[in-house]
Amino acid sequence: MENNNWTTAQEFIFSAFPRNWKDAVTCFVPLLFIYAFILIGNVIIIMVVQLNAHLHTPMYFFISTLSFLEVWFTTTCIPLMLSNLLSEKKGISFNGCMVQLYFFHSTGISEMCLLGAMAFDRYLAICKPLHYPTIMTPRLCVQLTLVCCACGFITPLPEVVWISTLPFCGSNYLEHVFCDFLPLLRLACTDTRAIIMIQVVDVIHAMEIVADIFFILLSYAGIVVVVLRIRSAEGRRKAFSTCASHLTVVSLFFSTVGLTYLRFSDTHSLIWDVGIALAFTVLCPFFNPIIYSLRNKEIKETIKKYMSQPGIFFHKTR
Repeated sequence: MENNNWTTAQEFIFSAFPRNWKDAVTCFVPLLFIYAFILIGNVIIIMVVQLNAHLHTPMYFFISTLSFLEVWFTTTCIPLMLSNLLSEKKGISFNGCMVQLYFFHSTGISEMCLLGAMAFDRYLAICKPLHYPTIMTPRLCVQLTLVCCACGFITPLPEVVWISTLPFCGSNYLEHVFCDFLPLLRLACTDTRAIIMIQVVDVIHAMEIVADIFFILLSYAGIVVVVLRIRSAEGRRKAFSTCASHLTVVSLFFSTVGLTYLRFSDTHSLIWDVGIALAFTVLCPFFNPIIYSLRNKEIKETIKKYMSQPGIFFHKTR
């Protein structure tokens, strides 16, 4: 007798999506709005930084690079989520799953490393203001960005290659809304080896996250020491205000990443796993353009300028 729940892993079926059509549409509409906002918001930030010569500084270079990575990070997951919400099958091919798994983690790790580079930039700007222009040159900015991307695109490759070699001979129902390491490992037909490798994967992710958090905290510890030496309250406020947006983004990013990957047990409920994953892949990218535009005077003023004088915008983009 044929059983549709068993497969040779030609495809996976996401079981965490709502099966009721009304519930699916209810989820589809806000997710579509959020994804459109993420794309438009980040593209605006990238264009504003490129068009305004006053924003051609290391800080805004990193902000625009982060926006670029956010676009690709969300695009690896959200379009397929939208498609699956309205489709009956709600699946993904095995090869498609591996590709999504790789690019999801590669862009995510690149973002994480870039947040560390941004913390280093803020440290130099506040703690070494006289040497900052000679240290944080455009060449160094590009080099740091390339190192972040190289780290992001190389680090998850061995894990993805290893997972692609596992036998998936059992149920093909993936308890998630996109392809991720732990949900896939739960479906593998290897008990002992899979348990050991789950621990290895957890340790690798934990080391990446903790190392980056430690570097960021170290940078901000130096910033706090220097800022507290400033005598005027206005001077301290201005110094801290240059870090406010970055600190907010870092807090959102690592709080959700930590809840997702800084754990050594896979006993969490499906609702918990999916909820935290959505906060990580949808809500954080949604708030980032808001944080960097609303809390940044230069970006706000540039956006208002181009909105009030669209002719300037179209002239510069031609």
